[in-house]
Amino acid sequence: MINKFWKIGFFTGLTSFVLLIVGVRTVLGQTLVFTNYLTFGLFGLIIGVFSFLLLFYNLKIAFRIFLIGVALGFAEFFRSLLMNPNGIGDVLGILSLFIISSFGLGLAFIVQFIVILMKKKS
Repeated sequence: MINKFWKIGFFTGLTSFVLLIVGVRTVLGQTLVFTNYLTFGLFGLIIGVFSFLLLFYNLKIAFRIFLIGVALGFAEFFRSLLMNPNGIGDVLGILSLFIISSFGLGLAFIVQFIVILMKKKS
């Protein structure tokens, strides 16, 4: 069972890493240096670890809400890059990705906690 969770966590982390590289390198046309890859890899690792931990501790509702938050964050990231390529769209895109992803994680924990409390009451 843990092997399955590990694969899902690895896949979500790798997908986040690849989407960040595609967004910055391909959409913006920026050249990436080692620190960019390191930062994108760290963000992908964080996303993958959170995904694994949510599944490992059987927080399936929180996992789904978190992934929806990450998907919305990437949608806003690409929207910012495409709609404002010359201005500050890159900075706004990265910040919105981080903020929406962290908001999704917080909301996921709150909803899962409420569900657990409701199950204990009944």
